[in-house]
Amino acid sequence: YDKRTQAGDIRSVLAQLNIDQADVVGHDIGTMVAFAYAARYPDKTKRLIVMDAPVPGIPPWEQIVRMPALWHFSFGGPDAERLVKGRERIYLDMFWNEFAGDPSKIDEATRVHYARLYAKPGAMHSAFAQFLSIPQDAEDNQKSLATKLTMPVLAIGGAKSFGQNEAIVMRNAATNVKELVIPNAGHWLMEEQPQATVGAI
Repeated sequence: YDKRTQAGDIRSVLAQLNIDQADVVGHDIGTMVAFAYAARYPDKTKRLIVMDAPVPGIPPWEQIVRMPALWHFSFGGPDAERLVKGRERIYLDMFWNEFAGDPSKIDEATRVHYARLYAKPGAMHSAFAQFLSIPQDAEDNQKSLATKLTMPVLAIGGAKSFGQNEAIVMRNAATNVKELVIPNAGHWLMEEQPQATVGAI
C-alpha cells in the first residue's frame, strides 16, 4: 500500500495500454499516489494536478501531520478494523461531515453507496493500510526531494480545507507550481464544487 508501489502499478497499466505520457490527477490519498508517480516517472508525467491533501515527507510535513484533524493518519490495524466493522457508515459520515465545507453536498445516495463498498470484506483493511504506509511514503518522498519536479503542477485546495497549503507543499517539491483555491469548498472538491473543480482541471 505504499504509494511508490501503487505508482508502479499505474505505470504498468499505462504501459499495457501503450500510453507513454499522461496528465496525472489525484485527490486525497490519490494526491499522494499522483505525487509518487510524478517523482518516480517524471519523463512519463506531462502535467501533475494534486488536490486538497498533504504529501508525506514534503515540508511542512512535520507540522501538518501533527494537526488534530489528521488523527486518522495513525489509526489502523486489527483493533481499528474491529471497532469500525458494522459501523462503516458512522465512521465515514464523520469525515464527510467534518471535512466538508457544506456536508449537505455529500448526498444520501453517495453516502449509502460508499458505506456499502467499505463494508465489503477486506475493504476497510485496505483503507487503513493506505494510511499505515504513510511513514514509508514520507521516507520515499524525502529522497525524491533531491530532484525537484519540473513538469507543470496545479495545486488545488478547498477554501474551507487545505486551501493554499496545497501550493505551499508543492512549491517545496516542484519548480513550476500554479495555485488555485476553490471558493465555498471543503475537502470534497468534486462533490462540493464539481464545475469549478472540473473546469480547473
